[in-house]
Formats: sequence, structure tokens, C-alpha cells
Amino acid sequence: MAEKEENRQGLEESFKKLEEMIKEMEKEDIPLEESFKLYSEGMSLLKHCNEEIDRVEKKVLSLNDKGETDEF
Repeated sequence: MAEKEENRQGLEESFKKLEEMIKEMEKEDIPLEESFKLYSEGMSLLKHCNEEIDRVEKKVLSLNDKGETDEF
């Protein structure tokens, strides 16, 4: 249970950071170099989030018609 909570917090923090990066990139006065830097960091962070979500999804179990668990 602790690992699940840790993953959730990590993902929530990552999504919050992505939101902050987007707000920065939307500013009109942001230098182009800074925009590219934020974009690159954001794409790496998004890739990490997707990998983490995929990893967690593979651990999810679902009940079948017989009441047995199957991996998702």
C-alpha cells in the first residue's frame, strides 16, 4: 500500500510540475531558449509519467466472472 501511495504522490507532483511548466511557456515574454528548455524538460517528465502509469496499470487486477482475479 505504501508503494501505491508513493507512486500516486510522485505522479501528482509530476503533473503539478507539468502544469507550472505550461504556465511558464504560455507567458508572452518568455525567451525562446527558455521555452525550448521547458519543453524538453516537460517532454521528459511526461514520458516518465506515462511509463509510471503503464507500470501501475499492469499491476491492477480485475475480477472475472468466476470471482477470480486476472491481471489487467
